[in-house]
Amino acid sequence: MYLKHGSPVKMMESYIAVLTKGICQSEENGSFLSKDFDARKAYLAGSIKDIVSQFGMETVILHTALMLKKRIVVYHPKIEAVQEFTRTLPALVWHRQDWTILHSYVHLNADELEALQMCPGYIAGFVDLEVSNRSDLYDVFVNLADSEITIAPLAKEAMTMGKLHKEIGQLIVQSAEDPEKSDSQVIQDISLKTREIFTNLEPFSEVSGDGKKLVLNFEALKQRRFPPATENFLYHLAAAEQMLKI
Repeated sequence: MYLKHGSPVKMMESYIAVLTKGICQSEENGSFLSKDFDARKAYLAGSIKDIVSQFGMETVILHTALMLKKRIVVYHPKIEAVQEFTRTLPALVWHRQDWTILHSYVHLNADELEALQMCPGYIAGFVDLEVSNRSDLYDVFVNLADSEITIAPLAKEAMTMGKLHKEIGQLIVQSAEDPEKSDSQVIQDISLKTREIFTNLEPFSEVSGDGKKLVLNFEALKQRRFPPATENFLYHLAAAEQMLKI
């Protein structure tokens, strides 16, 4: 287009047309329609089933960390492996549709680490094993090369596992191991369970004083007498969703 018109204005017009109308037409290439390129297909590019095949019941640790907006660091010496794995993880919390938490290739240099640490929760990929010694960078460390998941000492209290987590883990594994189910169906199964967890939280939520948002009534949650690990998880989930009274 630039060679034809000799001006960036025509290029900008096409760009703005895509941005505002989702369409761009050219004589040489026909029409581009942005609706033909559903972003959700990109979100589904990785395989949840592969993750579950590698980590089994421990996948629930990743699910819990993502639900609680924790910091996950993933290591593998090959960048391709890191990127494929990390880009799939946000699908475990499909209800958020948030791939901005993804930093799939980070170096151990001051500028990049400073920028990373400004994020409240993230998934960060590294190819340098030295990151395993940087416990200040993660709540959960995934050594992809050795198929090991480690919870950092400071995160263990919030990440305490109980009966609810076992149920979630079993559901994830059973769904992923079903040869009849596609990755998108596995994600749907996990998403339905996630919705169920938020439904459990609703009876203990009330409108805040300013009427702008829902906040957790912690006393009501305690009176329900959930198992300690479930109560702990629901409390930290409410904190992650900014539902605690300030």
